[in-house]
Amino acid sequence: MLSTVKNLGSLLTDVSRRLPHEPAYLQGTQHYSWQELNARVDAMAHALQQLGVGHGDKILVHAKNRIQLFESCWVAFKLGAVWVPTNVRITEHEISYLAEHSRASVIIYDEGFDSHVQACRDASSSLQHVIAIGDAKAGELSYDTLLSSHRQDGEFEAAEVQYDDPLWFFYTSGTTGMPKAGILTHGQMAFVITNHLADLMPGLTHQSRSLVVAPLSHGAGIHALVNVARGAASVVPASSKLEPEEVWSLVEKYGVDNMFTVPTIVKILTEHESVDRYNHSSLKYVIYAGAPMYRSDQKHALKKLGKVLVQYYGLGEVTGNITVLPPHLHDLDDTPDARVGTCGYARTGMEVAILDEQGRRLPPFETGEICVRGPAVFKGYDNNDKANAEAFKFGWFHTGDIGHMDAQQFLYITGRHSDMYISGGSNVYPREIEEVFLTHEHISEIAVLGVPDEKWGEVGVAVIVPKNGTTLDTEQMQSFIQGRIARYKQPTYYYFWENMPKSGYGKIVKKEIRKMLSY
Repeated sequence: MLSTVKNLGSLLTDVSRRLPHEPAYLQGTQHYSWQELNARVDAMAHALQQLGVGHGDKILVHAKNRIQLFESCWVAFKLGAVWVPTNVRITEHEISYLAEHSRASVIIYDEGFDSHVQACRDASSSLQHVIAIGDAKAGELSYDTLLSSHRQDGEFEAAEVQYDDPLWFFYTSGTTGMPKAGILTHGQMAFVITNHLADLMPGLTHQSRSLVVAPLSHGAGIHALVNVARGAASVVPASSKLEPEEVWSLVEKYGVDNMFTVPTIVKILTEHESVDRYNHSSLKYVIYAGAPMYRSDQKHALKKLGKVLVQYYGLGEVTGNITVLPPHLHDLDDTPDARVGTCGYARTGMEVAILDEQGRRLPPFETGEICVRGPAVFKGYDNNDKANAEAFKFGWFHTGDIGHMDAQQFLYITGRHSDMYISGGSNVYPREIEEVFLTHEHISEIAVLGVPDEKWGEVGVAVIVPKNGTTLDTEQMQSFIQGRIARYKQPTYYYFWENMPKSGYGKIVKKEIRKMLSY
């Protein structure tokens, strides 16, 4: 039975009526009210509709954090179309795959990415319209011209949608194989927004201010939807790079109370000296996700910011809705009650379990695969029956992460299936080893991975980034790790680098490390 639901794009319409003159989007000298933002979105929706874009069509967007990217999702939602945002750091080859795989009929692209657009044209037969942010080339349409020419069309009536109608293709990072398009729907995302408001940022209001320090194309975009639902303005740095000085100055200037980050960003921001020169007492929720935060970094952030950290664990396929660790459970001291290393407990309305390979639920403290079910789980992968069959075995969504739960149902992540390696017949989980090394006062970052070995099958390699001004060597590391972790888990090889390869979302990319090491 089909179930008609609220078009999520109507959230913007609603807030523009309630709070027409309140700030909505602030970036440098660009300030837009909710009424102004909604008018821009409606004009663009009219423009695309007249081009023949409508229900179910895919709109690929390749842009940096800016107003056009922010509003493009609302344009897509109101049309009943599907938003397909990219990471602007991807190559021409990678975006050509997304264009072809998503069957996008429209691409909206930022200045400086002409070659990416050409790659999409070459790869995809479905691409009909190319819309340029900035100067349009021959055969392209201008975003600004489309918008201005449809200003007089008035309010756009959002398309009728069903619960399972797609609104967003959330592409996985593609750590194994090519990226897969996770289908997020109108009904599912209504639950996600409600859940984020309940579990991550209770008390959020139109007087709140949210600082955007991560790409709006992924997790930060979901966070932005939540703020729009409450009429909380998004503050976007003018710089396209993460500049700690700018971040902390904006926190002080606008009284920012929430931001979405990843552990790497929290580390960069709280280790920069500017954190001590600006007033950040307005912060209530510094949300981090994407990976567990190393305990040493967590303690440093707590010392600098106080109890404002909120951790959630979740994949794009579950839109972040698996667990939450709220501020009051972020303890600075490593007491027995502190539950050091946990990523929290199940989100409201969601169920988490540790399953073995036969799909049986494991008791507390036993290690297995982390699985989840509930209304936040995505519809499935687009056009990928094999991946869906693997992901939804036994009636649960399988995360691919390994971990255990304690007696109170707090979850602990050990690592990923793909990270685990077997040395001498024993399973080794790099996360456990990395945590130990990060207690060393001169280690800034570390990545441990398994590599082939004739004798043991696989052995560990540790790539280490020393803290500024320090020098480390293999002998020091071998001495440090003795007695702290079992011998078979200890790395055999050590490399010392100035920095790590990172994804567009701040995660260390181990597959790139492996390539660089030629393993």
